[in-house]
Amino acid sequence: MTPIENEGESHRTVLISAEDISIKFGRRPILDKVSIKIHRCEIVTLIGLNGAGKSTLVRAILGLSHLFAGKVSQMNGIRIGYVPQHINRDSILPMTVKRFLRLGGPASREGLETVMEEVGAGAILDTAVSSISGGELNRILLARALLRRPNLLVLDEPFSSVDASGKIELYGLVELIRDRHQCGVLVVSHDLHFVLTGSDSLICLGKNDYCSGGPKDIVSHPLFRDIFGYQLSEQFLLSRRELETKK
Repeated sequence: MTPIENEGESHRTVLISAEDISIKFGRRPILDKVSIKIHRCEIVTLIGLNGAGKSTLVRAILGLSHLFAGKVSQMNGIRIGYVPQHINRDSILPMTVKRFLRLGGPASREGLETVMEEVGAGAILDTAVSSISGGELNRILLARALLRRPNLLVLDEPFSSVDASGKIELYGLVELIRDRHQCGVLVVSHDLHFVLTGSDSLICLGKNDYCSGGPKDIVSHPLFRDIFGYQLSEQFLLSRRELETKK
């Protein structure tokens, strides 16, 4: 992993950079010359086909996958908070939320209460993990990641088990966390209607190709239209034009 030297901190501080990375499983190519750069205070979202390598790209960025080619660089001293897609909960294991949060390292009760209030789950600190809802579990996993005081928050399909109203709240919470902590955010998601409006930039992965850019650029790209359809692309562009007209 190559270190990145930034001159001071600003919204353009580069947290992680991947340049022309390629990964193969055996002889099968998974990623081919993919590049990505994540800045401080930026929300970057990975979208695309199932099996196109979104989780593999995340693992590569975190330094957990062997690269066939290319390189990944990280800011010196970067702290990464990771929120997995799901965890297995044992209904028999009597673990409280407080104890679960402390599995990642020691933390005072005051510190735990503060971070739980921040994610909107302050009332369940002493509740058994096995008895909380899926939405509450998402908030707890966010809280655990925030205890690391991350420069970069990585969310791997974090809200897939939550209903639409819950997703609105949780994606809004992620934006508030980004603004409050001035951190970068990398999201893997299938929730197109949420991420197209809430992301600063996106990377769309196909089977043998990818595209990247801002939401407006992505939805106009032929790869996006091949994967998700022309109609979705036009609906998004129309809604953007209507919003710009009202401003």
